[in-house]
Amino acid sequence: MDANRQAHGAYALTVSYDGAPFSGFARQPDRDTVQGRLEAALATALRREVVTVGAGRTDAGVHALGQVVSYDSDENEPEPAVLLRSLNALVGEGIVVTGIRRAAPGFSARFDAEAREYRYRLAPGPVPPLFLGRVAWWTRRTLNLSAMRTAASALVGEHDFRSFCVAESAGGQITFRRVEVVEIVPEEHLGEHCVTVRIVGNAFLHSMVRIITGSLVEVGVGRRDPGWLGEALAACDRAAAGPTAPAHGLTLWHVAYPDECWL
Repeated sequence: MDANRQAHGAYALTVSYDGAPFSGFARQPDRDTVQGRLEAALATALRREVVTVGAGRTDAGVHALGQVVSYDSDENEPEPAVLLRSLNALVGEGIVVTGIRRAAPGFSARFDAEAREYRYRLAPGPVPPLFLGRVAWWTRRTLNLSAMRTAASALVGEHDFRSFCVAESAGGQITFRRVEVVEIVPEEHLGEHCVTVRIVGNAFLHSMVRIITGSLVEVGVGRRDPGWLGEALAACDRAAAGPTAPAHGLTLWHVAYPDECWL
């Protein structure tokens, strides 16, 4: 890291986006990505090249309300309110920068995060959702929430979640993670019924929340018993768990940081 730039601290952007049109968060050559759009907007607003770090590398189609993106600040950085207006004018459709904070020197949106919260929306039952169709997985069958909650209890705590990540991404990697909360809550949005799976943890593996949700739906529709999820976890084998839920139902909801990160 440039010593002069580090001395001036960092900025943290809170970013919301509709994941549908993007090839994921992380920049990719010749692909429309959230990080690519943000870095282009920052380069225009600040008149210099900017490299950002995101709190989570969401897949193509996954949404965010509380993604956090950091970059090292310069001595002539504009005020956050001024930069906020500039970025929202430049970043393009599908992305909104909802807040900017000054952070301590060396701050990283990824490595300084204490916890990440994801929410996955399910639309159960025989009638497809109208308004929620872009942000919820229509399961076509009703869900036994009691059975899903019983199954989910096996996931709380620190475990090896190798069964719940893309197998190719787990090779040679540490796959232990700590899950603090798994809640399954019926809700109503825009007059339509849905079920929200809320998962909070210190960090997540590739597609971990989507595979957990796909596995919980297997229990909810009665294809698997609640005890099966604990057995799948213990197997440490991707083949032991359920399908990967579609990307469009998932939202990165919130990322938490220690208070000392902020200036």
